[in-house]
Parts: sequence; structure tokens; C-alpha cells
Amino acid sequence: MDLRPKKLDLYIVGKFITTFFVALLLIIGIVIIFDISEKIDDFVSKEAPLKAIIFDYYVNFVPYFMNMFSPLFVFITVIFFTSKMAADSEIVAILSCGISFHRMMVPYIFSATLIAILSLCLNLFIIPDANKTRLDFENQYIKARFKSVGRNVHYQTAPGEYVFAESFSSWNNTAYRFTLEKIENDQLVSKISAESAVYDTTKQSWRLKKYFIREYNEDLTDRIRSGRQLDTVIDLSPKDFYLTENTVETLTYSELNQLIDLQKMRGDANVKFALIEKNTRFALPFSAFILTIMGVALSSKKRRGGIGWNIGIGIALAFTYILFLRFSQMFVHTGALPPFIALWLPNLVFTIIAAFLYRIAPK
Repeated sequence: MDLRPKKLDLYIVGKFITTFFVALLLIIGIVIIFDISEKIDDFVSKEAPLKAIIFDYYVNFVPYFMNMFSPLFVFITVIFFTSKMAADSEIVAILSCGISFHRMMVPYIFSATLIAILSLCLNLFIIPDANKTRLDFENQYIKARFKSVGRNVHYQTAPGEYVFAESFSSWNNTAYRFTLEKIENDQLVSKISAESAVYDTTKQSWRLKKYFIREYNEDLTDRIRSGRQLDTVIDLSPKDFYLTENTVETLTYSELNQLIDLQKMRGDANVKFALIEKNTRFALPFSAFILTIMGVALSSKKRRGGIGWNIGIGIALAFTYILFLRFSQMFVHTGALPPFIALWLPNLVFTIIAAFLYRIAPK
């Protein structure tokens, strides 16, 4: 197969990229209009500055939205301009000139590669920083700032060191019914119990109030001490008492890996949010290849009734993929599947569908 660039390659790549970004701009414009109409009351009631609305929220909202629905944009793009080429008998002319269907796919795959690289760069380098500003704006002007992880929180803060808190108050950075246990060689060495533990933001330490310390010896005897106040340093901060469902969206790839390692060490159930985010960042860009192949296979044949039928099928399949990707996260939350398998399952299923459609496509 001759892979040297041809005028046909430039023609298809130009149509692909141009149609993709035009569709992107049109849909983003419509979404922003609907989003403004939905949130205008919050903007007015909380006196959000116009500059912050534009530059802190919507400028950072665009890459987030664009990447989240990139599979839809790719599929609609391919379906639209390929159907038009088929309707104008351009594909018949291409195949009649001795160019095989497989060779015609080369510029499509090249364009999908450019979009996949763009999506991956957005995921790894641009969107995390954009999300920090966007979520800060939302917390200040749209919704409540924090969401507690709930009651009865258990953490392993270091090897052999375990923390328990019955509840935590974000208003005064205080954990109630606080317990710190130290275990060595599967034996409980010491246990500190306190009525409350207040976080000192200046010293970055915890102040235990009305505490009891019980130390256990090898001869099964123990020693008990108590007091009204004790300062101690623990690898724990107030932010660890909040859900990380949105926090993980603001982390770079290295920060995300560090958080995963820390949460696994602590036995934190919220590690599932970080694992979902990590796998989604790679699984989503890969969909550009799958949906491009599906789009060409579905729309390369001239149909009666024009391109409307192809676009309808394309939108339905694209939304099915996005819903499947979101629904697969439920397998992680319920513990039915590991995050890697659950998040890559939609790509696996749609790869099989794409291979079947490509096989039966008229060549």
C-alpha cells in the first residue's frame, strides 16, 4: 500500500478537521447559551463579576466540555462529511480510480490521531488547571463549597498508624470522637482517644482535647495517661475529610498518581474516584479511532433519502458510547469490576462493533 501523501489525503484531512471544529464551535455556543439561562439566577443573586463569569468559568468550561463530548463531535463529523461525499458520488470516484477502501482510511486515521493527541494533551496538561479555576468559581457563586465524606471515617495515615473520627466539622476544622492507634507486628502498641481534635492551620498539627493515652507493654500490662490538651503531628489534613470526586479533576497526572498511592495506603474508599479519572483520561481519547472507523463504515454508502438517516444513526451510536462510558463507572462504585476493565470495556465493545461494520462496509 502506497502511504505517500496525496491530494486526496489533504482533501479528506481538511474536511475532517474543518468540520470537526465548526461543529464544535456551534454546539459549544448552543450549550453556553443554555448554561447561562440555567445559572443566571445564581450569577445575579451572588453578584458574580462579569469578568469572572467569562474568564474564570466559561473560558475554562469550554475545554472541559469539548473533551467530555469529543466522541460525539468526532462521530457526527465523520458521518456528516463522509455521507455528503457518498451522496455526491465522490467515494465511488475515489474507489474507481484504483484507490482501495483501506488506503482511503489512512487520512481518516491520521485525522483521528490528531484529535486523540489533542484530547490527551487537554486531559493531562490543560484541563486540570482549567478545572481548578472553574470549580473554584462554581464553589463560590453556584453551589455549596464542600461536601463531607460522612461519618465514621477510617484512615491509615502511615504504616501501622490508623485514625478514626466519628464526624468532622468544616466550620471549625474539628474531628469528634477522635482515635489514633499504632500497631507493630500485628500488636496494638498504643491508642490515643480524644473527645475532639482541632486542626491548627498555622502549625499544621492537631490539638487533642480531653485525651486518654493507653500504651501496651509486651508483658500484657498497660499504662494510661490523660490530660486536657495535647498537640500532635499526623499526616492528615481537613481536605482529607472531603470527597475527592471533583478534586481529582483538578490534579495533574503525577499528582493523580500520588493521590492514588496515598489513598491506597490509607485504605480510603474514595480512591475509586481517582482511579476512574486516571483511566478515563486515556480511554476517552482512544475512542476517536473507534468512532472514526465506525463512522466511515456506516456512511460510505450512498443511501436513499440523503444524509439524514446516517446522521441519525451516528448521533444515536455516539450517545450510546458516552452513556456506556458513564454507566461503566457504576461497575467501579459497586465493586463489580476493577477501574481499568470497567473504563476500557466500552472501547472494547465498540471496537468489536467497529470491526464488524468495517468488514461489511462496501469496498
